[in-house]
Amino acid sequence: MKQILRLKIVPLFFLIQLFSCAQTTNQSNQPKQATPPDGKTTSKNKTMTTDTAVFGAGCFWCVEAIYQQVNGVLKVESGYAGGTVVNPTYKQVCTGTTGHAEVTRILFDPQKVSFEQLLEVFFKVHDPTTLNRQGEDVGTQYRSAIFYTSPQQKEIAEKVKKALNEGGAFEKPIVTEITAFTNFFKAEDYHQDYYNLHGEQPYCKFVIQPKVEKFEKVFKKLLAK
Repeated sequence: MKQILRLKIVPLFFLIQLFSCAQTTNQSNQPKQATPPDGKTTSKNKTMTTDTAVFGAGCFWCVEAIYQQVNGVLKVESGYAGGTVVNPTYKQVCTGTTGHAEVTRILFDPQKVSFEQLLEVFFKVHDPTTLNRQGEDVGTQYRSAIFYTSPQQKEIAEKVKKALNEGGAFEKPIVTEITAFTNFFKAEDYHQDYYNLHGEQPYCKFVIQPKVEKFEKVFKKLLAK
């Protein structure tokens, strides 16, 4: 079980080893079941066509913080997908027995950012070659996964994965799961917008912040203004 610790002076290397995404908490509110948007957002003057991407890339705190920076992303929610238990709690998911992955559900404007661009970010901000693990976060709930919401997304994801493997983009084969989206359960409120609200926490400073900074350097053109 992972905990946010009160720190003494410890070398940075050991700090990174100590912190992982799961956190002991007294919060007990149940996640709420959510369904994917219908693809249209209506305002007073017009109807905006939107799309939804659902990615698992380790701790959802990290993934949420990165996609919140992308121009064209309208909303990012942390939650659970791919499992068999209805309306699971964080504590249940952390056992690795529910089949769920920690995911982010991303509502985006395809006129401003494409699914392909979101995939490019996905494959660069985590290690898609490690099975059921990202850094010190270990378990099936941290697996690399793309939950496609349309046949077009499936085709694009499979082509990108194949191209990266054949092109030798990584030293090891990509193990990212590409599977149909079935349901999404929004995580408890205390998981939402976690990095922005708790940036001084050790896990945020030593794990999430470096990933966000790397993204900002590599994807300057995609940054929201």
